[in-house]
Amino acid sequence: MEHSDDTDRSESREAGVGDAGPKRPRTTRGERTRSALVAAARRIFERDGYLNVRLSDIPAEAGCASGTLYTYFNGKEDIFEAVLALVEDDMLHGDRDAAPSSDPLDQIRSANRSYLESYQRHALVMRCFEQAAVSDPHFQKLRSMRAHRFIERNAAAIRRLQAEGVADPALDPELASKALSAMVSRVAFSAYVLEDPVPLDDLVEVTTRLWANALWITGPHTP
Repeated sequence: MEHSDDTDRSESREAGVGDAGPKRPRTTRGERTRSALVAAARRIFERDGYLNVRLSDIPAEAGCASGTLYTYFNGKEDIFEAVLALVEDDMLHGDRDAAPSSDPLDQIRSANRSYLESYQRHALVMRCFEQAAVSDPHFQKLRSMRAHRFIERNAAAIRRLQAEGVADPALDPELASKALSAMVSRVAFSAYVLEDPVPLDDLVEVTTRLWANALWITGPHTP
């Protein structure tokens, strides 16, 4: 449904357009409109790629008046960040409902499967992210920050396994995490962005075996 100009102006005042802070809606209606714009933006970015998106297509896709996007976002970079935030939350926490296991191999396998499945779901957004990071220093920095969050999470898991006496204590957790996280990330990029298909179960098992062998969880050659 298209919103009237009066609605746009009202939401603009409520959201603080022109203020230094983020343009967050203060009403339920505003939150619905913003969410619709983010969902529409995702579809347009996935369809056209980051570099080719026309901002006017986003409110049209969302069924909003043409100026509504600027009620909540400063431009293409701003709304793409909102899309990325939703994707990152799913990729970082997609395994939150997984059944806990005391087996370190099962823990690694579950984390790898969750990451690869979420990467597959969001492959078109990740393709856009790669485009944006190459062309825009701001997104290059965001990409680095995003990678750091995954590295820190995995480093914490490695430290825990070392403390439990099941991983090589001589490894630097941060460096090991950086190497292993990059390996899984590029495997996912190749499979789901470059479309070099490999069955998911095979990807999970190979990346899990490489993690386990690198950490010497059951010795240098996991059977």
